[in-house]
Amino acid sequence: MIPVPRKPTRLVSAGRVPIGGASPIAVQSMVKLPMTDARAVLAQIEELAQQGCELCRLAVPDHAALEVFGWVAKRSPLPLVADVHFDYRLALGALRAGAAKLRVNPGNLGGDGPLREVARAVATEGVPIRVGVNMGSLEPDIAAVYGYSGEAMALSAMRQVERLEELGVDAIVISAKAHGVPVTVDAYRRLARSTPWPLHLGVTEAGPGTPGLVKSAVGIGLLLAEGIGDTIRVSLSAPARTEVEAAYAILASLELRRRGPELVSCPTCGRCQFDLLSLVGEVEQRLSSIREPLVVAVMGCAVNGPGEARRADVGIAGAGPDRAVLFAQGKVVRSIPAAAAADELMAEVARIRAGLSGTGDCGPERDDERPEGHHEQQQ
Repeated sequence: MIPVPRKPTRLVSAGRVPIGGASPIAVQSMVKLPMTDARAVLAQIEELAQQGCELCRLAVPDHAALEVFGWVAKRSPLPLVADVHFDYRLALGALRAGAAKLRVNPGNLGGDGPLREVARAVATEGVPIRVGVNMGSLEPDIAAVYGYSGEAMALSAMRQVERLEELGVDAIVISAKAHGVPVTVDAYRRLARSTPWPLHLGVTEAGPGTPGLVKSAVGIGLLLAEGIGDTIRVSLSAPARTEVEAAYAILASLELRRRGPELVSCPTCGRCQFDLLSLVGEVEQRLSSIREPLVVAVMGCAVNGPGEARRADVGIAGAGPDRAVLFAQGKVVRSIPAAAAADELMAEVARIRAGLSGTGDCGPERDDERPEGHHEQQQ
């Protein structure tokens, strides 16, 4: 399925990160540590920044956490999103402490008076609010009529958005997440038809490992392919860096954004005559520190191998017992022993990187550059 053009949405900014409009789909994650050790929290944010994360959310459950938030905000390499529930004073404090964005559920901030104060403060500070509706915290009156459905989540979100608009809030992002893919997709499709505000995509509480990755990729990927979504978080029971890696993998699979190399490799079969799986693992590890968006192919036999290797920036294709052919930029370089394939491949990668003037370390603000000769649609 070829992604359709993005649905036009309003542009808002969280610090230096644009969300919506024609801006690239922004990648987010969240600190997964208690808000008690400021230095550990900052270290995790710095790690996320190295992985390409562009916005980082921190839970602010109490005033002690608010103090940590303020200390970190002064030193963070990323704009910070303050996640606040139940106590509107924490939202006000987070704004004073340097939050670039608030994530709130307006219905649990303590009534209309506190909500008015938060609305006035974000307007003064020029900070957007994300209205976050999760299936686990759906309002009882809506659930009583519509059940725990995508329609219920969309109605809940729009109820809260409309109240914020009435209070003069002019920078809003919306999310409506459940742990199930069909209900999440339904909610976002309804929101995309109902509002021009940008949408933050995710399948919440997706779980660990392969099941969590699959649910996130299917749910987020379906919506992105329909042109829905302006920013994403992959919510996994896994290290935060894994969420960022998965987010870029989803975006790259749809040719929407790319950060770092794409490794094309075959699943192997009886025609492969060397240990391709070990080779793939070694190449993947050695490519992990590279940020240029190269395409690298590691193929095991002569059926699809030469074609994929020739289309890549650098590639190898199996060519008999313990032999392979090395390709670079569409041309055969030479025949090599399979045992030397990783070194030969990485030498060609280094040569091509040296010739890519101006790309350098491809961070989150320059992750859509492509080597000459590749024409995938980028944003």
